[in-house]
Parts: sequence; structure tokens; C-alpha cells
Amino acid sequence: MLLRMLVAFACGVGLSLAFEPVALPWVIPFAVAGLVLTTRGLRARAAWLPGLAFGIGFQFVLLYWMRAVGTDAWIGLSIWQSLFFAVLGLAVCLLQRHRWWPLWVAAAWVTNELWFSTWPFSGMPWGRLAFAVADTPLADALPWIGTVGVSFVLALSGAPLAWAVAERGRARLVAAGAFVALAAAALLLPLAVPWQPDTEGEATVAVVQGDVPGNGDDILYDFRQVTQNQVDVTTRLAADVAAGREPRPDFVLWPENSTAVDPFRDQQTNAGILSASNAIGVPILVGAIVDAGPTHVLNQGIVWDPVTGAGDRYTKHHPVVFGEFIPFRRYLDDLQIGRLTMVGRDMVAGTRLEPLRVAGLEVADSICFDVAYDDAIYGQVSRGAQLLTVQTSNATFIHTHQIDQQFAITRLRAVETGRWLAVSSTNGVSGVIAPDGSVVSSAEPRTQAALVETVGLDTGITPAVRIGPWSGRVCIALTALGLLMALVPYPLSRTRRRAEEAAVPPGHAAANESRSE
Repeated sequence: MLLRMLVAFACGVGLSLAFEPVALPWVIPFAVAGLVLTTRGLRARAAWLPGLAFGIGFQFVLLYWMRAVGTDAWIGLSIWQSLFFAVLGLAVCLLQRHRWWPLWVAAAWVTNELWFSTWPFSGMPWGRLAFAVADTPLADALPWIGTVGVSFVLALSGAPLAWAVAERGRARLVAAGAFVALAAAALLLPLAVPWQPDTEGEATVAVVQGDVPGNGDDILYDFRQVTQNQVDVTTRLAADVAAGREPRPDFVLWPENSTAVDPFRDQQTNAGILSASNAIGVPILVGAIVDAGPTHVLNQGIVWDPVTGAGDRYTKHHPVVFGEFIPFRRYLDDLQIGRLTMVGRDMVAGTRLEPLRVAGLEVADSICFDVAYDDAIYGQVSRGAQLLTVQTSNATFIHTHQIDQQFAITRLRAVETGRWLAVSSTNGVSGVIAPDGSVVSSAEPRTQAALVETVGLDTGITPAVRIGPWSGRVCIALTALGLLMALVPYPLSRTRRRAEEAAVPPGHAAANESRSE
């Protein structure tokens, strides 16, 4: 068992290398095969151990950037996420009892991703296999089968490798080859028939990156200067527009936490936004913290028009647990845990699925980690959003590779939805991304910049968005069915055997025994 756990741990570490900053997605099939092989043939009560070792190797490396919050946060989150892979190890072991188990294993992998991406408290989506394909031809499959579908096919590409190693016989190898061919076809077919966005118009967007004072990793170190930086960069852009050095944008995009205080209550913040919007003369999509009573706040993208003032708003769908809200607060507050006491008010999650109306455009907004979740993006795009925006404040992680991982996810969302995407960060990474995932322009971290780009507008719906959550629901149903079929036959057969033995008369049973002797 120790050897199995060591191999599983190494495979988990290997899987982490598929993501930024190393970005070697070709390791994915081998890592998946490693988890399958290390659980194969084990009793159910032991199969979770290689799964846990795999998860520890994967999550501790993937989430190393969480040390920016604290070593305890890194260890705690990594261990928690590893537990999901312990359950996955058990499921993979049981599902290998089926004849065509690579299909069941791939469905279970996706089910596990959906589980840790949604539960508890909105989950933590980092580490989904599809998030590793930004700079590969496999990204072209995203508009067709979505994040769930790409993760399924990537898992399916690894399971047959394990089958080829574990099973003997020509027929088994042929079957394994068939599964590999199926996975390859699902991913390579989009190369022959790529999704083509149908541009219906154009708009000019200005992305502002104002930078964060001090070391750059504390958004509250001088929060008023953070707001002033956005104002200053926007005002300089207005001067360039007036001088003809830059085209006039249709709207300006500011990052999350452009204001750390309520701009409707704080006069200095309100005046800064007003001066910037008057200077540029077009709406600004402001990232602001807004009061929602004495114990709650909202993290919002607010459309701020130079004439009519604040208008349409998007509220962050997925606040970060223990970072932006504290579950069971009334119990945890009594413990006086130092870092938790810094979260004075709980952030309320938004539910809006309608796109924002910005300068006559339909815009699908996301705030920070929202970009890693499917629901809000799919909802807004399916309701007519013409382009995507992401407002983010990665200042806490600015000296880590978290910003690279999130930017890769952001690029994949542009591909998946077939939309242009503009992302504004307080101090990195900001940029404008085309529907094929290419970065048209970007700003260096820890700099001030205004990126002005003309982007296409599109209302076409990709097959991935049309399918929506149904591909994930199918995988969940298949996994549940597969586990039920793997677990039920044994107790049923035992019960049937006992019933048959009880139905035989005692004398007849004794005669049978004497004849057998």
C-alpha cells in the first residue's frame, strides 16, 4: 500500500504541472492513468488512501499560491480539496468492476470536479482538467462540448492507458485503443470544424489598470489611492482621446475593488468617479464595495454614466468563503480566530443572470473567481450578452502564479463562449482577449495602463452554452448508476443465496450433503 500511495502522490504532483506556471497539459492522461492503476484491485475500504495521496500531491502544488494568505490557509484548503480525491479513488476502484469501466471512470472524474466546484459554500473550481488547455489545439473543443466535456474527454484519454497496462489479451488492447480513438476524435474533430464567431458589430473598450500602492499585495493598504489611481489613469486616457492619440471608447472598464468603500455614501470616492466619468465622457463599469446593511456588503460592477450617474449593476455570484464571508459566524466569532476577525461583514452572493446594459451594449460581467464557475457566464451569454468583461482584484496574489492560472481560465472562457473578453485587474493581469483565446493586448503586472481596443460583438450561442449544465448532470447520473451497479449485486446475490438455502428442507439438505461426500 505504501508503494501505491507514493506512486499516486507522484502522479498528483505530475497533474499539477499541467497548469500554470509550468503548463504541460500532455501529462494529464498519464496522471489519470496513475490514479486508476494505484486503486485497481484494492478492497473498497482501502481504495481511498491512494486517492488521498494523489489529491495531496496535486492540490498542495497547484494551490501553493494560497501561502500569500497564510501557510495555514494553504494547508487547510489543500487538505480539504484532497479529500474529494480520496472519495474519487474509492469510486474509481469500484467502477473498475464494470466491463467498459474507462467510460464510468471518466464520468466519475467529471462528477468529482463538479462536486468540489460547487460544494460546500460554492466550492473551489481550481484544478478542473479543462483549465489546462489554454495554449493547445484542445481548446478548440470548448465551444462545442464546454469545460465539462473537455474534462470528460481528457479523463477518458487517461483511463484506457491504465486499461492497456492492467489488462492482458489482444481484445483488451483493441478495446483500449478504441477508447483512445474516441477521446482523440472528440477533441480533434473541432480542429476540422472550428467554431466561427459571427461578428455582428464592433465596440471600443478601454481597460484600466491603476496599480496598488506599497508592496502591491494589500488592497486596503491605501484604498483611497487605489481609487485615485483609477481616476488618474482614466483622466490621462481622456486627454489622449481629446488629443487624437487614442480612439474614444464606448465604455471604460475598472477592476474589482476600484473602491473599497461605498461610493454612494463616501463623498470623496463618489467625487472621484464623477470626475473620471466627466473627463472621459462615456460610461465606466466600476468595481465597488457597496453597503448592504450593518452586517453585509455587496461586491458589484456598477455602470456609471457621466450624465445619469449609477445605473445597472452586477453582484458577484461566488464570494470566497472565509475570505469574503464567514459561515456559522455566530459560533466562529466567539473563537476570536485572528484572520477571520478581519472579515467584518459577510458578502452577499448575487443571482443576476441578465447581462448588463453598458453604452447600449449587452455585457456579461464576472467578478474575480466568478470566471472559474460556469453558471453566471452561461446564463448571461444565453440571454444575449455580446461580449464578456471580468473585473478582478488579484492584489493579494500578485507575487504568486495565481494570476497566471486565473488569466488562463479567463482566456478559456472567451473560447468557450465565442466572445471577445476584456479583463481589468487592479495590478495584473489585465488584457483584451479574442474569441480564439489569443491575447490581443495586456498590461504588465504592477504597472499603470489603459488598453484601448476594438472588439467584436456577437450574440451567437455556442453548443457548449446551449448544453449548459446538462452534460454535467449526465455525468453525475452515470456515476451514481455505475456505483449502484457495482455495489448492489453483491448484497443481492448474498441475500438470494440465503433465501435459497432457507427454502431447502433440512432432510433434503442432509441427503445432498451425504451424496456430496
